[in-house]
Amino acid sequence: QVRLVESGGGSVQAGGSLRLSCAASGYTYRYNCMGWFRQAPGKEREGVASINTDSGSTYYSDSLRGRFTISQDNAKNTLYLQMNGLKPEDTAVYYCAARWSLCDSASWFLERESNYWGQGTQVTVSS
Repeated sequence: QVRLVESGGGSVQAGGSLRLSCAASGYTYRYNCMGWFRQAPGKEREGVASINTDSGSTYYSDSLRGRFTISQDNAKNTLYLQMNGLKPEDTAVYYCAARWSLCDSASWFLERESNYWGQGTQVTVSS
């Protein structure tokens, strides 16, 4: 089993920055890709970014590329999401996820491919 715990969410004004963290524990060797998803009020959950844990290959939502950066510290089993230039429309619950299969451009954003999920952390951006 893999346990994922997110942290770093909070409230920030538009234009500000936040860094989310996701600490993984348990059988961390069992996943090959980790990612961030988010769900805004009244909307479906969507993929934000993912990273293959061995190669470091990254994938981003086209609309977020350039403002958000995904990274990892394998020694600490921790995933990060640096979010800059935050906008009110970035307000959402952000989830960390891990999957056994490798991510690629065709599947990185598919929720059904993720095998483990964190509990989520709230990000609120005010105008």
